[in-house]
Amino acid sequence: MVLIDSNGVKIKASVKKDLVNQFDAFMSQGSSKILINFSLNPSCGSYRTTIHPYKIGFLSTTRVRCCDALPDELTGFEPVNYRDILDGSLNTDYLVDVIGQIVEVTPIEVVLANGKDTKKITVELLKKK
Repeated sequence: MVLIDSNGVKIKASVKKDLVNQFDAFMSQGSSKILINFSLNPSCGSYRTTIHPYKIGFLSTTRVRCCDALPDELTGFEPVNYRDILDGSLNTDYLVDVIGQIVEVTPIEVVLANGKDTKKITVELLKKK
């Protein structure tokens, strides 16, 4: 998941499978929470969800508390220009936000990426002018 703070700074966060049931009831899209006692580790590699140099990991001792809502204008979305995607000028280590109409989704395909089999789908978008 991607978390955003009151300054608009985004950071990746994850919960291990064996802890999902512990936190599922406390986490919902669009809600504001305070996290207490979590791990902070370097974030590296390709296909990162944010440019933040660290990522949050929930622990069995992590606590989730309610807090005041963040301003509505903090959506976290930063759509990129289609032309920047097509001309390859964006850093491919990071995922980007795109707004468009999906016109086709291909079946799952297994491809070799960084020496590992990786599942891939291709999404075709319609850009309206």
